[in-house]
Amino acid sequence: MSTLAERLGHAADARLLIVNCDDIGSSHAANVASEAAMREGLATSATLMVPCPWAREAVERFAGLDVGVHLTLTAEYPTYRWRPLTAARSLRDAQGYMPASAQALWARADPAEVEAECRAQIDQALAWGVDITHLDNHMGTLQANERLFPIYVKLAREYRLPLRMAGAGAEARLGFAGRAQCDAACVLYPDHFSFQWGAKTADMFERYLAAPRAGVLETILHPVQPGEELDAYDKTERWIREHDAAVGIDQVLKQRLDDAGIRRVSFRPLRDAMRGTTA
Repeated sequence: MSTLAERLGHAADARLLIVNCDDIGSSHAANVASEAAMREGLATSATLMVPCPWAREAVERFAGLDVGVHLTLTAEYPTYRWRPLTAARSLRDAQGYMPASAQALWARADPAEVEAECRAQIDQALAWGVDITHLDNHMGTLQANERLFPIYVKLAREYRLPLRMAGAGAEARLGFAGRAQCDAACVLYPDHFSFQWGAKTADMFERYLAAPRAGVLETILHPVQPGEELDAYDKTERWIREHDAAVGIDQVLKQRLDDAGIRRVSFRPLRDAMRGTTA
């Protein structure tokens, strides 16, 4: 059986890297920093938070770039919140906003309402003219929950889009066979995934450069331009977003990846391969 790299037209031992900017649309500052990372830096794709106030600006700014949908079921900031697109009662807290955490969502979410909301977000992005390259999810709400994961796969299958997937080790810790579900549905996903919230992304790149693995690896950035807007809504972890904004446009790191023979790609080739093989 061909490796994913071979299906994408590369050698079996090719080292392919997807660098995705999560959370575009969440703020103007996120849009600015993520666009810079894609147009000038090392990022290769981004994912759009459709329910957020700055989503329409992101659609305009990222025209011509590879953008997926960051399926959003939570709103984690205490004073900056957003609501579902649908009337789903199980996806709203007492104030009518999306739940603040994945745990709060999982405790009350109706799977039928989750599917309807995710479908509405995908359809809205399509109506805005986004040529969706892939699906992932905010705060891991779908990919880390056994009850909701089949919805994730179902939507990927129906819209013929590749998915973000936890790495094999993380999947074993989650305790359910997500990759097998994707394989059965003919849904493609990167071979590897490397990310840990709260750790410096620059350190992850250093580890990868020291021992790059064959196959397709996805890692993610959360770039946000430093300033008053970020300070206003993220009072506890803004350093992560500022750090990622700097990493995203690090030209020395970008050149080091190129010099190491690591080819940066987006999800588009996975989508194209999937659409060429899925019945």
